Amino acid sequence: MNPQGERWTTDQVLALAPDDASRKAGGKLAAPGPWSETGADGGAVWGLCKGSGKKPYQTVIDVTGPAFTCSCPSRKFPCKHALGLLLLWAGEGETVPAGAPPEWAGPWLAGRREKAERAAATPAGGGGAARTPSDPEAARRRAERRLERIASGATELEQRLEDLLRTGLTAAEGGSYRQWDETAARMVDAQAPGLASRVRELGSVAASGAADWPARLLAECALLHLLDQGFLGRERLPAPLAATVRARIGLTTDAAELLTGPEAATVRDRWLVLAQQDSDDGRLTTRRIFLRGERTGRMALHLSFGGGGRPLDLALPPGLVLDADLAYYPGARPLRAALGERHAPAAPGPVPPGCGVDAALAAYGDALRDDPWLESWPVVLADVTPVPARDGSGWQLADADGESALPLDPRFLGRAGLWQLAAISGGAPVTVFGECGHRGFVPLTVWDPTPVSL
Repeated sequence: MNPQGERWTTDQVLALAPDDASRKAGGKLAAPGPWSETGADGGAVWGLCKGSGKKPYQTVIDVTGPAFTCSCPSRKFPCKHALGLLLLWAGEGETVPAGAPPEWAGPWLAGRREKAERAAATPAGGGGAARTPSDPEAARRRAERRLERIASGATELEQRLEDLLRTGLTAAEGGSYRQWDETAARMVDAQAPGLASRVRELGSVAASGAADWPARLLAECALLHLLDQGFLGRERLPAPLAATVRARIGLTTDAAELLTGPEAATVRDRWLVLAQQDSDDGRLTTRRIFLRGERTGRMALHLSFGGGGRPLDLALPPGLVLDADLAYYPGARPLRAALGERHAPAAPGPVPPGCGVDAALAAYGDALRDDPWLESWPVVLADVTPVPARDGSGWQLADADGESALPLDPRFLGRAGLWQLAAISGGAPVTVFGECGHRGFVPLTVWDPTPVSL
């Protein structure tokens, strides 16, 4: 490790960019020319960037977070100045020398470190005064009322599905999406957002015009019926499966309760960041960060949300290793997890070990057995080569022996990531992380040997 701390790679920095425009703008600032008073102290990087005005922008980065602050007016996180400074720091040479933070950077960094120290000093199960309901009995009654509303919504939805099957699926073809939207709105009123989302999916399938839409609609109806019945009969289900049903309906567990509640159970490991993926529906930005434990081998998914100018609270580019505690949300096949205490700053990690195509399919099958509503399961494939399918139906990832192959998800085939994956491979085996599902495999990261987001 050099005096400035373990440097990131360029790909790890670019993985933090909120969009392609930010990547390009940050790349233009990855040169010493516009920068002055740059420095690093192992956990932070700072610098002044010349802008259009007389006063340069003050940019400070806590690389252990990572977290960013900049005096520019940009509403993107990180902004182009933070990306440019990180790229400059990640590059070869000593263009960002080691040193002590200047006066204009010190207070923000000190505040970050004080916050981290307070979090580390908070005992497990402590600090709960602010999270403890002022009236537990009132909270219990509210929870019961919500369960009653959801049960009424699920019963109503069962009747809607029964009517649809009685009249025949063809009655839904070419029909107005409004009827589905109205049913979804009823589920929102019943405080069951998971049911509402699946109803909207029914409407999308019926209106898709695809040749196989009746089969897809029937399959989605069956899964929705299974979820309704699971919730209505949840008291007879094993506890892990009941927790999965509750989560699929939209009943969530508070992250603070997972980490510090009376039944909190955390898993400490060195977690390798496999992928970071953002999606934006116009109102809310969702960030998915996939991790895998070095010791336990367990997969984990961390979700964070931002919107209305509020930045996402966590950014971890693929390839980093994080020594930290995770608390898994309850379920028959736990995957989503909350991030707890970090025991060391994030540092670059190795290429992850992977499995073959047959083992990946088996892992997805095992997960689907526990949670039939799963769309996909995260897996790392080792020594696979992207090749066109022999029947011309698309692309696939083939094992080194050529005996097994996993088709790529059709939704991935139209993306630039396909050609990026093929170019990185060059016809040779590579390590790829992605999601294995019933539509095929969606690659998210490829190692070359450093990680590249697709």
